[in-house]
Parts: sequence; C-alpha cells; structure tokens
Amino acid sequence: MDGGSSFTGKYRMSKLVYFEHIPDATSAIQREKQIKGWLRSRKIALIESFNPEWDDLSASWYSNGGDSSLRSE
Repeated sequence: MDGGSSFTGKYRMSKLVYFEHIPDATSAIQREKQIKGWLRSRKIALIESFNPEWDDLSASWYSNGGDSSLRSE
C-alpha cells in the first residue's frame, strides 16, 4: 500500500471482512448505496453476522501467505 489518495490508503485498510456476490453492476451499485446509507452500528452488525471474528477473508487467496499486494518482486 502506497498510502496515496485512495480510500484504502487514506484509512489504512488491510483486511477484507465482508463481501457480497452481486450478479450485475446495476444491482451492485444499488446495494452499495443502500449499505452506505446505514448507520455504522448496522454495518458492523452485518459484518459480524457473516464474519464474527473479523477474519481477513482474502488471506487464503494468495500463495505468499496473505500478502494482497499486487506488486511483483
């Protein structure tokens, strides 16, 4: 992470703790707007109903032990 002006860089995010599969872009945008309108407490409840330990759901996606960096060495 380069700490640039991106949302994840600005807020130092490093884990994927929740996701949904949405079949098309229009529905995904609609769902994103819906969740963004919720109070923080409701968002946390949604995450904890799906991932109570707040595990990094992307950790097993990478062969190098969970480093999600897209840079090649």
